[in-house]
Amino acid sequence: MKPQPLKGIRVVELARILAGPWCGQVLADLGAEVIKVEAPGGDDTRAWGPPFVERHGDRTAAYFYGCNRGKTSVTADFRNEDDLRYVKDLISSCDVVIENFKVGGLEKYGLDYASLSGTTPSLVYCSVTGFGQTGPRAKQPGYDLLIQGMSGVMDITGDPEGAPQKMGVAFADIFSGLYAAIGIEAALLERTRIGQGQHLDISLLDSMTGVLANQAMNYFATGNSPKRGGNRHANLTPYETIEASDGHIIVAVGNDSQFKRFCTALDLQDALGGPDYETNALRLKHQEAMMAQINARSRQFTKADLIAKLTQAGVPGGPINTVEEALADPQIEHRKMRISPEGLDGLRLPIVFSNAADADTDAPAPAPTLGARINATTTWSS
Repeated sequence: MKPQPLKGIRVVELARILAGPWCGQVLADLGAEVIKVEAPGGDDTRAWGPPFVERHGDRTAAYFYGCNRGKTSVTADFRNEDDLRYVKDLISSCDVVIENFKVGGLEKYGLDYASLSGTTPSLVYCSVTGFGQTGPRAKQPGYDLLIQGMSGVMDITGDPEGAPQKMGVAFADIFSGLYAAIGIEAALLERTRIGQGQHLDISLLDSMTGVLANQAMNYFATGNSPKRGGNRHANLTPYETIEASDGHIIVAVGNDSQFKRFCTALDLQDALGGPDYETNALRLKHQEAMMAQINARSRQFTKADLIAKLTQAGVPGGPINTVEEALADPQIEHRKMRISPEGLDGLRLPIVFSNAADADTDAPAPAPTLGARINATTTWSS
């Protein structure tokens, strides 16, 4: 087995639902030993079905399996003195704690950063909450849908004539989990230099606002809030779905050279070869007229024919796949995104190292069944 980047790092996860567990799963995929501490009834998402996965006599929601790969599960009731002592002993042997309790919610158990760092100063402690540890909303609960709305993301997502639309996956949680993992890795690196851990404060609202990216810069540059554009790009065109005789495909023209090749591929040189379309800025100015001519032409071809023409011309274009179609795509199959540890299908961490674990042969174990006890002073093995 190839080396794993975080081998030897031990993590205690005091988190449930998605953001904290997603962070824990990323660290587990990178080789860390992640011990998930669950209430006696288990993480809420164990019951978030159907669908359910039947395995080893256990019936757990597929949702839970999507964000808890590679971990070991222990159960503890913090109100029980023996259980609380066990968790504290476990933490004293670890490098990282991930928690997503409400602000101040762990203080009464002595599981907050101030209490734990006093005895374990090397501890990297990551708190994931809806709004962060400070500010007027700090003590309010925050959920993905709420955060997508508050961050401005929903207002720029969906049909311009329709209602604001959430994304199809809980990206406020997932982005927060990824930022948490990045922060933890940076804090572990910093620890090697200064010999001390620290407290990381990860907010769903911060994270979702942080990925407004070019849309935020569009606002800063103009003072105008971006609006919903459906499948259109705010700064590029043609960069959207176009019509075929049997549905829609995507075209993603990124520069003027690609636009010329696009026009040649669809025999639109005469219609769109004039001065109104020479640059991206001009194409944006005349976007409605341009897209009307593009769609009038593209409707004369099937989806397959259009994609073939664009591919041959070196213009980015492709299908709008279902999840099933995406997972069957030859490129995704070649990249081994689908893994089957212990015969249970899942998705691997989408990072490929030149000298680290192989996605096919070294895939982490599926999500754990509920409950176990782990020696607090020795390394566990899955």
